[in-house]
Amino acid sequence: MSSQLDGKKILIITSNTGIERDELVKPLEALRGFGATVTHGSSKGGTTQTFVGDTEKDKTVESDVQLSDVVSRDFDALVIPGGTVNADTLRQDAAALRLIKEFADAGKTIAAICHGPWTLIDAGVIQGKTLTSYKSVRIDLENAGAAGWVDAQVKQCNANGWTLITSRTPDDLPAFNEAIAQALAA
Repeated sequence: MSSQLDGKKILIITSNTGIERDELVKPLEALRGFGATVTHGSSKGGTTQTFVGDTEKDKTVESDVQLSDVVSRDFDALVIPGGTVNADTLRQDAAALRLIKEFADAGKTIAAICHGPWTLIDAGVIQGKTLTSYKSVRIDLENAGAAGWVDAQVKQCNANGWTLITSRTPDDLPAFNEAIAQALAA
């Protein structure tokens, strides 16, 4: 196991259902493998339901904490998995939006994949950022004030005093996880 991220604390936030399985499980495993302490927070705490391709129920994952009980100052980075239902639910969750805003305001790294960037719109932090996402989210991001959208495996943007790392789909997870690790190790 690498110790590249020893001492780093990462928060992954989800709703309690509709999470794209690999976009939760693979970052949890990879970032822990890099030596980080990774906490999974969900809207209600407890059991979360993952899906494959937004339609096939897969395994459940126990979250470590309820989002309303979490504060950004305890973490170095925030990760937002996709899944259409997960992202759409999180963007209506006051605790999730508070956390996203706090991370951005504190100049901390935020990483979002697939539909995850939708949450950045509702948190009011997307303006001036260049990013990628699942292709259907592009227009929403641009209409909300993103500086640009690119079709790339991973995009890092340091505009506005905080780092945003984004990717498109589960296929991009190896590059996504590596970009998070590199940003935090820098």
